[in-house]
Amino acid sequence: MPKYPQISVILPVFNAESTLNRAINSVLNQTSGEFELIIIDNNSTDNSLNIARIASEKDARIRVFKESRQGVVHAFNKGLKNAFAPFIARMDADDEMISRRLRLQVDFLQNNPDVDAVAGLAEYISHHRNTKGFDEYVKWSNNLISIEDILLNRFVEMPVINPTAMWRKAVSDHLGAYREGDFPEDYEMWLRWMDKGARVGKVKEIVLRWHDSENRLTRTCETYSKEAFHHVRVKYLAKHLEKHNPFHPKVWVWGAARQTRRMAEMTENEGVVISAYIDVVVNKDIKVPLVHYSHIPKAGECFILVFVKDPVARTKIKSYLELLTYRKGFDYLFIG
Repeated sequence: MPKYPQISVILPVFNAESTLNRAINSVLNQTSGEFELIIIDNNSTDNSLNIARIASEKDARIRVFKESRQGVVHAFNKGLKNAFAPFIARMDADDEMISRRLRLQVDFLQNNPDVDAVAGLAEYISHHRNTKGFDEYVKWSNNLISIEDILLNRFVEMPVINPTAMWRKAVSDHLGAYREGDFPEDYEMWLRWMDKGARVGKVKEIVLRWHDSENRLTRTCETYSKEAFHHVRVKYLAKHLEKHNPFHPKVWVWGAARQTRRMAEMTENEGVVISAYIDVVVNKDIKVPLVHYSHIPKAGECFILVFVKDPVARTKIKSYLELLTYRKGFDYLFIG
């Protein structure tokens, strides 16, 4: 291992014997050699730990630890506690780094000292045909490159594909890393960091092959359900609105379908007050005033949360609002 590694790559592992060697080799084949690879076995019952140990015997840059407390939060934080380098790179046991990833991201952070973390684009590799949602998510994330786009879209979904991320260790030392709870730990961390002013960028190249599988936690664990994502989303959304909505706590909500209203009403548990709903039809029987979109207030007279999910409809809403001189982030936001 380099005496003073520049990058600590942290790789939590749980029952990944079929993919672990591929992941390890993709790290070892990086064009930047100034790194250490920290592998944390999280109570695997297959051959994962043995694979990691054999790899560490062949390459001194690899260190292997065990974490008895189950969960990626504990495993990753064990690795972070034992990291030596000033830059932390996230990696999963079923994915592959592109060979230039670490060099691209370190260069980005060194050339942009005001940026706290950097992600990258991902190539999505599905495990079967019924993965349209994940594919669309990756395409959406890959279109968000600038710091501003990442910041303004964080309440729609997580703009950062987690295993593409690298950050300055000083950031997680100061703001904390993953926290355990009934929420997706990665989304909560990024929302918390950005709430505290962290600046997150992206390199404009694919840095990771993101392999999907039936066992991905987002498919199997309640912590990654749509409701869990939305609960943590509205918590930080309310904090954002308190700082940036000049009409706080009042908002207008675009979208009055029953499911939309249910999601929007969750913001009220965080102290947000829904003044009115906006829709293309106004014949719904709801308690809050319902306004046709053509009758919304002038820009600067309200703050609108757009809960409409359909991407075509969102594009039309964005065009309409900006025609009325509404400014994204200042007068309206897309949510969920």
